[in-house]
Order: sequence, then C-alpha cells, then structure tokens
Amino acid sequence: MHVSETYFPRSEEDLAGLVSDAVAKSVPLEICGNRTKSALGRPIQVGARISTRDMRGVTLYEPNELVISARSGTPLAEIETLLAANNQELVFEPCALERALTADAGEPTLGGVVATNASGPRRILRGAARDHVIGARAVNGSGEVIKSGGRVMKNVTGYDIARALAGSWGTLAVLSEITLKVLPKAEEARTLVCLNLTDEGAVSAMCRAVGSAYEVSGAVHLQQPFVERLSVPDIAAIGQAVTALRIENFSASVDYRLGRLHQDLKTFGTIYELDNVRSGAFWSDIRRLQFLTGSDWPLWRITAAPHQGARLVSALWAQMECRAAYDWSGGLIWLEVPPSTDASGTVLRRLIAEFQADAFLVRASAAARASVGVFQPLAEVNMNLIRRLKEAFDPHRILNPGRMYPGI
Repeated sequence: MHVSETYFPRSEEDLAGLVSDAVAKSVPLEICGNRTKSALGRPIQVGARISTRDMRGVTLYEPNELVISARSGTPLAEIETLLAANNQELVFEPCALERALTADAGEPTLGGVVATNASGPRRILRGAARDHVIGARAVNGSGEVIKSGGRVMKNVTGYDIARALAGSWGTLAVLSEITLKVLPKAEEARTLVCLNLTDEGAVSAMCRAVGSAYEVSGAVHLQQPFVERLSVPDIAAIGQAVTALRIENFSASVDYRLGRLHQDLKTFGTIYELDNVRSGAFWSDIRRLQFLTGSDWPLWRITAAPHQGARLVSALWAQMECRAAYDWSGGLIWLEVPPSTDASGTVLRRLIAEFQADAFLVRASAAARASVGVFQPLAEVNMNLIRRLKEAFDPHRILNPGRMYPGI
C-alpha cells in the first residue's frame, strides 16, 4: 500500500473537508485511528490516510443517565478510566482484537472499537458493542456530516444507521463522535472452573450454565495450549484444559446463584472457584485475548450456534491439525491452524458452510489475506444489500476500499 500523505483532522469540519477533497481528486483513503487494527481485514490500496487520533475527548458524560459521548479518536483507556471513577463500565467488555496480532499493538480508540464491533465475553448476557451504541456522528464518503440516534434508547430516530456503522470497518463512513449506554460495575464477580473437560463436555457445561436462570456473564473453554499463555501464573501452570463460568452482581446474589450453579454442574467433575480478584484477572486475560498471543499460527475467528462449535472443530481435526478456544458458550471459536495448512482455507470454508457458521481470517500474512476471502463469503442477496449500503454511504468508493469485500 502506497500512502502519499497522512492527515490528522482535529474537528469534524476538518474531517469533512478532507473527505470532500479526496472525492474531488478521486483519492481512495485509509480510515483509521491509532492503526492498531491495520493488519486486520483485506489489504487495501489507497492514496492517502486519514487518522482520527487527534479527534479526542469526552463531549458528554451523565453518570446518572448512564450515557457517555466521546470523539472517535479518544483512547479507550481514557473512557474506561473515567467510567471506573464513577463505578461504571462499558458493559460489552470491548475485546482487544489487535492483541491477536501482537501483544504490543498500542492503544485502541473508541472509534476503532465501534467500527469493528469488538465485543468481549459478556456479549452472551449483555449483547454486542453495537447494541450499546445509541447515537453517532460521522462523515460519509461524499464529505457530508451525518448523525443518528440520541442520548436515550427510546429516541430511535436514525438509530439503525448508528448500528450499521458499528462493524462496518470504516467502509461506510468515518465516525467522528459516538454516544454509548453504560452500566454500573458489578459489586462482585466470581468464577467456577472445571478442568480437563473435552471440547464437547465443555460446550455442554457452558450451554447448560448459560441456559440456566443464574445469569452467567462469561463462559469460555480453553484447550491446554491456550491456557499456558494466560498471565495468571497458577492457572497458566495447570497443564490442562480450562472451562470457566462467571457470575457477577451484588455479593448476596452471587453467593446464591454460584451455589446453585455449582450443584447443577457437579456431574462435570470437581469444580474450583476463583474469588473476585482472581476472577477479575482471569477475565481480563480473556477480554484482552492474552491466550492468543505468542503464536505465529494463522488464526481464524469463527461464530456458530454454540451447540455446533465443538462438532465443527472435531470435523476439522479429522482433516488437519488445529487448536481451539471457545468463548460465548461455544458460539465464538478462536481457531489456530499450522502455517503449512492450505492458505486458501478450502477445507475450513466448506465446513463453515456445512455448519452454517461464519469465519474471519484474523492473523495471516499479507499475501494470504490478499488471496483469501478474509471475511466469510455471503449469499448474493446479502451481498446486494451490502452493495446498496456502500452506494448510499460511499458512492465514490473511497473509504477503506476493499477492506471487507472486493469493490466495497
């Protein structure tokens, strides 16, 4: 990718002017924040880069209303620190996708989190990042300022537009400001841990737990190679697969629900418990994808029906070596395959279609990402919808062209 200039607008007006100028000159643009996720998605060919990293700062925070607005270049850490000072948090637990590439990826921005819909373990209970976006301002591919949503969930004017921009990877518009719903932090979080379950047994335990009345807010299973990469020393040294189930809220409520869940799962063997501190450290590793660091194997992110996840991996294992970690009760699979594996992912793509799942090639060489469909090929009816969205938001095809799909 050749980039002749990099621009750092400080305001929405500057951003709109830069995009308008690029349209006039027919210059395709890379849209980014701190570029922590620049090696994700398909490689793109552009003439210039626009970074929103200087468009930063919280513009509205009303703790009593559980609402925060910030410019897209605001570091995620700055927002989380402010919320923590008021005992609140981004309840979707934004996951550090960039750490799947390198442990030293830099500081992600709010815009990058929303643009990639980066949702963590609590998604199974509280929803994805896009479910907490209640408003957005952005500049479309014609250099026009657009806005949607508002400061409260019941104001649904244009709300679907804000949700559409979440997960669009900067291909539809450049986010300039985002409004999010926040929630109070849980008073306590504790975790039940089962050791050395098979993938099938772990998914069965997780599905039973998540389907219970006890509001499980995290359900993950790590095969032994992933456990070794955790930063919690005694857990990393276990030398066995780990299945973890989190319950959180008020202490009295946690006590009751944890006890009942423990009883319900006793058929899965000895169950251990992590207290509030160790539970927090463990789930921080899961959210930060610590278990995916330190490997150069190509990495796929697969989403499937939870009860299908272990079956999919088993079918793949019958044809090639692989190792897997399961989040979202088995609905999210992080799959590593050896570098020698067929770079086209032919076998995997076939199984993905067979199990009606979805796949995203996260970690691979630039050559592999250029030749492989990084995002799962969609049915033609869905591709037509995406093309119409691209035409509506970015008719000149200048924003992150081809980052998700060729020509889009």
